[in-house]
Amino acid sequence: MEAPDISLRDKVVIVTGGGAGIGRAIALACASVGARIVIAEKIPERCAAVAGEIEAMERKALSVPCDVTDTAQVRTMVELAKSHFGRIDILVNNVGGVARKPFKDQSENAWRRIIDLNLISMLATTSAVIPHLIDGRRGGAIINVSSIEGSRAAPNYAVYGACKAGMLNFTRSLALELADHGIRVNAIAPDYTVTPGLRGNVKGPVDPSTWLQPSAEHEALTARRIPLGRTGVDTECGNVAVFLASSMSEYVTGTVIPVDGGSWASGGWLRNSAGEWSLTGEL
Repeated sequence: MEAPDISLRDKVVIVTGGGAGIGRAIALACASVGARIVIAEKIPERCAAVAGEIEAMERKALSVPCDVTDTAQVRTMVELAKSHFGRIDILVNNVGGVARKPFKDQSENAWRRIIDLNLISMLATTSAVIPHLIDGRRGGAIINVSSIEGSRAAPNYAVYGACKAGMLNFTRSLALELADHGIRVNAIAPDYTVTPGLRGNVKGPVDPSTWLQPSAEHEALTARRIPLGRTGVDTECGNVAVFLASSMSEYVTGTVIPVDGGSWASGGWLRNSAGEWSLTGEL
């Protein structure tokens, strides 16, 4: 029996929003197992910084500043990637955005922006990449970064949750459409994850040492809410993305992998002070 192969050697991976947070973690994780990475990121400084990190690993990277809600910019980015590396094998749709606010208090511009970031960007990049995956006749993989909020209701996340639910159904439907081409389509659904994005709208390269760490109160609630008892970190999403991009998952398509410490499975149950599970967390 041959040993499982986690290598992405010579594969070309496009990561949207790859300049920070989960996107950066996915880009670095894929590079660590041999992939060549295209960073599609709106903020040029972030693009260049992550490309530099990858090159310091003696891997190849291409940084392409790009607003992935703009279909023209997306098409240009994809053509640059194909021209530079000669192929495209894997797409990671990671760009997203959230506004934690009751829907009745959101302006049309605000909720349209959330839709653009989470859904339109995914549709634009996927549409541009699919012809290259099909023409390459090598199969390929598309990985969509959704959220557990796409599978459960949450107050103040109505539009965000609707977008993430849409991503999940798009993932499943597209998996059926592309199966005959050997192209696998899957999704990752994180819960609250420690990333630079928790610090707000950071405009430049991100120093991981300055990341906002969860408060003691948040960690206490997390220990009660999440079966594994802690907040997730972005490298854990990177590890799952590598699995979905590699031949290790060659028989996996149309599925969603929660990276959430078991919070979705817990169904809203909380641990009480005795460590027992209940719907209220009370004794």
